[in-house]
Amino acid sequence: MSLFRTSFPAAGDFSPLFRLLDDYDNHRSSRPTGTVRSFAPKFDVRESEASFHLDGELPGISQEDINIEFTDPQTLVVKGRTEREYHTTEPKEQADSEQAVEKASNKTSGTSHRYWASERTVGEFSRTFSFPIRVDQDNVKASLKNGILSVVVPKATASATKKITIDK
Repeated sequence: MSLFRTSFPAAGDFSPLFRLLDDYDNHRSSRPTGTVRSFAPKFDVRESEASFHLDGELPGISQEDINIEFTDPQTLVVKGRTEREYHTTEPKEQADSEQAVEKASNKTSGTSHRYWASERTVGEFSRTFSFPIRVDQDNVKASLKNGILSVVVPKATASATKKITIDK
């Protein structure tokens, strides 16, 4: 009689273990840690002859919560913050009864919710873009439409050589 298994379990036998690890990860990430969560939004960066084009996904983030600045002549930083907002619409009769229940529970227990899933990205974000050549900081244009931040950074024009004459 052997105390150790000599054959390995089939791949399907690990699914409870993976489920347990996923549950632990979800539990750990849902606990308040006292620190601000951060994320990095996705950006497409393209180059044309005259400029660089940055298009980033910032769904649900208002223009006031986005800051774009140059930290040096060739480095652009896009940063900001997003929070959860809930706008629930329910049938009138159900909403009235639930508001009464919610008001009663708020008096006793405060507004606490138990999340079944929390997949929305919240917290602070920051992305840094370093350009390989000089850019024209004074003519950068940015727009936010349908959750897409578009930034156009023109390339600096090449300075023409200028001959300096020496006075006699």
